[in-house]
Amino acid sequence: MSRVDFYHLQKQTLEQVLPKLLEKAYATKQKILVKVGNEERVEFLNSHLWTFNDTSFIPHGSRKDGFADQQPIWLTSGDDNPNRATMLFLVDGAYAAPDVLQNYERVFNIFDGNADSSLNQARQFWKEVKSSGLEAFYWKQDDNGRWSQQ
Repeated sequence: MSRVDFYHLQKQTLEQVLPKLLEKAYATKQKILVKVGNEERVEFLNSHLWTFNDTSFIPHGSRKDGFADQQPIWLTSGDDNPNRATMLFLVDGAYAAPDVLQNYERVFNIFDGNADSSLNQARQFWKEVKSSGLEAFYWKQDDNGRWSQQ
């Protein structure tokens, strides 16, 4: 059964949080798919992951880079899973239906808690996930930026 973790951004931006979460996920040696809300943001995040830290490296690629089947982390705005990922990150309002979520062991839905539209979308998605029988967990940042399960 798939597990869906909801990460409620309040203290940090996606650009600050995503690399840290991807580093942890990559350490598990599982392949990862990052589904982004639109293609422009795919390329922005693709560049950001190369430059966010001078001492860290997260191997990844997008359609622009090619070789999808060889990439441990693949960024896309589509519904494809060309690297056969077992982990799915949904960011920038990206959506996957509950029947698609079942193709992944872990799903990370990262949403901006400071934007009403994102918050409402996350609440609706939570209801869909729960009603489909998938496990759902909610994570919130404390004042120091650490995540705690609620």
